[in-house]
Amino acid sequence: MKSSPIMAALVLGTSALLTACSDAPAPLDPSSAASEFTQAFHADVAANTDLVDTANNADARRGLIAQPTGKVMNAEGDVIWDYDEFNFIEGKAPSTVNPSLWRQASLNNQIGLYKVADRIYQLRGFDLSNMTLIDGETGWIVVDVLTSEETARAAMAFARKHLGDKPVTAIVFTHSHVDHFGGALGVMNAEEVAAKNVPVVAPIGFMEEATSENVLVGMAMARRSIYMYGKRLPSNPEGLIDNGLGKAVAYGKVGILPPTLVVKESKETHMLDGLEFMFHNVPGSEAPSEFVFYLPELKAFCSAELFGHTLHNLYTPRGAKVRDALKWASYMDEAIAYAGDAEVMFHQHNWPVWGSENIRSFMEKQRDVYRFIHDQTVRHMNAGFTSSEIAEKVVMPPALNTFLSGRGYYGTVSHNVKAVYQFYMGWFDANPANLNPLPPVEAAKKYVEVAGGIDALLNKAEEAVNKGEYRWAAELLKHAVYADPDNTRAKNLLAQSFDQMGYMAESAPWRNFYLTGALELREGGYTEGFKRSMFLDMLKHTPTERFLEAMAAALNSDKAEGEDIQINLVFSDTQENYVLRINNSVLHHRAGKPEESSAATLTLSKPFFLNMMAGEAGAADLLFSDQTKIDGSTIKLGQFFGMLEKATGNFNIVTP
Repeated sequence: MKSSPIMAALVLGTSALLTACSDAPAPLDPSSAASEFTQAFHADVAANTDLVDTANNADARRGLIAQPTGKVMNAEGDVIWDYDEFNFIEGKAPSTVNPSLWRQASLNNQIGLYKVADRIYQLRGFDLSNMTLIDGETGWIVVDVLTSEETARAAMAFARKHLGDKPVTAIVFTHSHVDHFGGALGVMNAEEVAAKNVPVVAPIGFMEEATSENVLVGMAMARRSIYMYGKRLPSNPEGLIDNGLGKAVAYGKVGILPPTLVVKESKETHMLDGLEFMFHNVPGSEAPSEFVFYLPELKAFCSAELFGHTLHNLYTPRGAKVRDALKWASYMDEAIAYAGDAEVMFHQHNWPVWGSENIRSFMEKQRDVYRFIHDQTVRHMNAGFTSSEIAEKVVMPPALNTFLSGRGYYGTVSHNVKAVYQFYMGWFDANPANLNPLPPVEAAKKYVEVAGGIDALLNKAEEAVNKGEYRWAAELLKHAVYADPDNTRAKNLLAQSFDQMGYMAESAPWRNFYLTGALELREGGYTEGFKRSMFLDMLKHTPTERFLEAMAAALNSDKAEGEDIQINLVFSDTQENYVLRINNSVLHHRAGKPEESSAATLTLSKPFFLNMMAGEAGAADLLFSDQTKIDGSTIKLGQFFGMLEKATGNFNIVTP
């Protein structure tokens, strides 16, 4: 039990973004050049899309004060962030990158400290997200604090170097995603917040959502996030170039600060360090807990992630619950009413928009992008088309397609259409053949048989590759690889198909998915190497019930068949008491006093429990630590925990 059986559902449950894989980025196959079909596709994009975009080019560079260089390191000497990592992004798009995505990657690569407007500054390119500093009467109001403690600390130091050593007088978390709160302890710790009475402001539901996001399915999301964010890809024209919202994810130490001021109503006004903030809650848009705010004195609107310079995800490919497109569009419409006369609009990703007319046009077009996707999906849905069919049918009208800030650099029209379908209709397309289809490996073997054997299928797939029919080639080859996973020819052909589709992709996550799939077909999967201690500052704020729910989801039902075991779980320091029972192959928990009928009582401290959850404490520690005590049957206790399965988080994706 050195690596806790329940750690699997917990270590990266705090955020699928923060998978800390120990593998170094592997080199890509040097033979994976852009094909003639890919180059023709790029030429067509360039010919039919105005990528000059003078306004955004100017806006992304406007107000630059200073640019950092070098690296941000953690206490162990590991590189957390490299300011110079993407210096290769300049000039004309290479043949291996969609020219539209190259444009976005270039704009996101404007790293530095910027003056947004009078009293408003942003640090961009210090992490995936932006840190915004607002000059209050006595110090800095910090809006969002990046992903990691290391990058947040570096950003604050850089800002103070160029703007002056002012104290932090308020912290604002716009929403519950880790790239906006994870660096909190790099700005200020909880003791300083309490001693200086610094307000920490967040929307209703923030702590519950921030600390519990992805706990149940954290390992699945974590594994998939390696694909989505290109964690294993080298940073070069054949690999990682961008993530649509920003350059990359900072894989450092994560913490959080509990809010001292929670915005509960749909609209609330508060004074922070002498400045009026008009908060508007927008829950269930980009995040389950999120707000935006307007600063009337400065005529400035912070849109959080309600708006941005890309189409966002209604469904995120790393895995998550789908988002409500209609609600999102309605929040945007409301924002036009209360912030449409703003003179500057800044986001917590990408770059700002200036001028009230530009802002209103920007907001209206982004609103209409989401509304168009929603309405046209529903129209075709009611006509009987399936999600895959609708994804081919819905094409943005010219007025919205030429609006580059609504293009699919992060989310895409295709998978957002499928998200709308799923939101209303679920996974089933109503065709009875799809009610109970064969699982992938069994189906793959049948397809190979029907094709006349593996060689015949591979010959057809190679023909498709040679014709530039990469989607069809991938469809054939996924069956070949699942039916014969050791077949080198099958894997190489599928990798070639993925390469070309990755190079064509306008969406950075799509590119990262394809290229990571190609890499793993050639190089194999990754070796688990999670830095579990990086999450402890975060885990201590997660309600105990979330851990117990994750324990239940880790129960191996086969091992639990016919078992009936009950134990008491007692926390010596927090006075929490739970009774846990495995019966009918289900693990239940309920708060309550220890029961005498239980087979054992495990008494332990909450910090020790968190170390168990993070895999930092195991069976020997449980037996011999001065923070634990076992009354009753140690055999039954061991049997109880032995039925909880440890997911490794390194499952295969492109191979069975």
